[in-house]
Amino acid sequence: MLGGPSAEREVSLSTGRACAAALRDRSFEVIEVDCGPDLCADLGAAQPDVVLNCLHGRWGEDGCVQGLLEWMGLPYTHSGVLASALAMDKQRSKEVFRAAGLPVVESLIVSAATVRGSHVMDPPYVVKPNNEGSSVGVYLVEIENNGPPQLDDAMPAEVMVEKFIPGRELTTTVMGERALTVTDIHTTGWYDYDAKYKAGGSTHVVPADIPHEIFELCMDYALRAHNALGCRGVSRTDFRWDESKGAAGLFLLETNAQPGMTPTSLSPEQAQAVGISFGELCAWMVEDASCNR
Repeated sequence: MLGGPSAEREVSLSTGRACAAALRDRSFEVIEVDCGPDLCADLGAAQPDVVLNCLHGRWGEDGCVQGLLEWMGLPYTHSGVLASALAMDKQRSKEVFRAAGLPVVESLIVSAATVRGSHVMDPPYVVKPNNEGSSVGVYLVEIENNGPPQLDDAMPAEVMVEKFIPGRELTTTVMGERALTVTDIHTTGWYDYDAKYKAGGSTHVVPADIPHEIFELCMDYALRAHNALGCRGVSRTDFRWDESKGAAGLFLLETNAQPGMTPTSLSPEQAQAVGISFGELCAWMVEDASCNR
């Protein structure tokens, strides 16, 4: 399954096409289904043995389509209904992480109108949708004298306001019960949608050249976050690290229960770094697929 109606449709199409090509190269029979209102009928006609869920964003990544696949009795990749819904809801997932003893960034959910009217937190802070990925609709508010952010009308009625942690952007992929490695993401500015998906938008140092203690903490935190949410298959957890504070400056931002598999995506790159080819990764996801979780 690829495409879908979310703001991340183009990323999903890229993910799906890349995975389909990799699986065909490994002699899998692949049918690409661009998800729309007739998805149930389309899947019924295709009669797949396994559904490789390459959707991103709301509906495809938040437990909705997972519920449909459960109802149809079709094994599918990545996390189940509850884990997907939790991971997509940034604030609720933080509550799960906090209960598991993981360090998370201070944040609150407020109306977009309130955010446009006044600072609800001392700058610097970040404003973003509570249930979107790929840095869709993210605002960095750096200086109080600039005034509150004038959010785009497309932003949801309620948004997350999150304390900005200076420093480095780190990420770790979990595959099953194994944390793969740590990537240090370098950009010339904010790690936004373009930095993630446009060629040359960012550079990745993998494995990250960081102190051993921080590297091991990222690996540990990512696996613990994966398990705390009840994820399965592949997930990726993002961090910010303020070097000036050592281990106390490492914070878990969020876990993506369905990370991108585009040509510039982080998880395939990390798998490659530990000796797992893209084709092997896609095949593993298909073989790991299941229902009722």
